[in-house]
Amino acid sequence: MAELLSDLDTRLLLLINGFHSPFWDKVMLLFTARLPWIPLYALILGYIIHRFALKEGKGWYTLSIIAAIIATFALTDIGSSFIKDLTQRLRPGHDPRLENIVRLLDGKGGMYGFVSSHAANVFGLATITSLIFRRRAYSISIFLWAATVSYSRVYVGRHYPGDVIFGALLGILIALLFYRLLKIKYLQRKKGKR
Repeated sequence: MAELLSDLDTRLLLLINGFHSPFWDKVMLLFTARLPWIPLYALILGYIIHRFALKEGKGWYTLSIIAAIIATFALTDIGSSFIKDLTQRLRPGHDPRLENIVRLLDGKGGMYGFVSSHAANVFGLATITSLIFRRRAYSISIFLWAATVSYSRVYVGRHYPGDVIFGALLGILIALLFYRLLKIKYLQRKKGKR
């Protein structure tokens, strides 16, 4: 069964990695890079400050939200690195079976790829902010962005589809954990004020 899943993962990688054009290469390289998304993170931070600190006057809650998002990012990064070291699944660019087959648009990356830190980070961010904001249009947009970033990791040859799927699941689970802690903290504080 494990061999069948691994074979399917490789076939999907080669299929996605093989659908390419100069235009999509540029688009996917943009999505896979971290630096271009700093303005998005700044907008999210600005919205949190505007909505919760300035508009609703909840300075302590604003700081708690920011702390929960930072903790989500940190734990998805640490968790994905731990799993990579534990499983030691080679990235496509380091797999001798795929040498000269997979297109590496963004280099080989580190030795191991399971699970994708990119996918864990972006799905963690999408999940926790969607739960906090509770805005349908935002949730659809941020999850489409997270899915595109994750897809780009396969397109550029850095990850197998399984790497990004399980990275996304890791990010979602960690975000749910920190959102739950944030809610508990909020309810305790609200109860203490009565």
